[in-house]
Amino acid sequence: MGFFDSDIVQQEAKQLFEDYQSMIKLGSDYGKFDREGKKLYIEQMEGIMDRYRIFMKRFELSEDFMAQMTVEQLRTQLGQFGITPDQMFEQMHHTLERMKSELEKQP
Repeated sequence: MGFFDSDIVQQEAKQLFEDYQSMIKLGSDYGKFDREGKKLYIEQMEGIMDRYRIFMKRFELSEDFMAQMTVEQLRTQLGQFGITPDQMFEQMHHTLERMKSELEKQP
C-alpha cells in the first residue's frame, strides 16, 4: 500500500490542511482578539505546527515514491524562496515566540 493510499493518512492530511486554513483565516482578525483570545490562537497555531512537522517527518521517513516526491516538491518550492523546510518551521516558531513576547508586554 502506498503512503497516500491509507485512509488514515488522507484524513490526517485533510484535517491538517483544513485546520491550518481555518487558523490563517482567523488570524486576519488577530489584532481584534482580547488577550485570552490571542493566547488561545498562539497555542492552537503551535499545535498545528507540531502536527505539520510530524506529518512532514512521516513523509521524509516513508520509502513510498509519492511521499518522497511530495517532500522534494516542498523543498523545491521553498528553495525558490531561499529556505528549507526546517527553516520554514523555525521561522514559524520564531514568529509565534515573538507573538507570545508581545502579548506578555501588553497590560
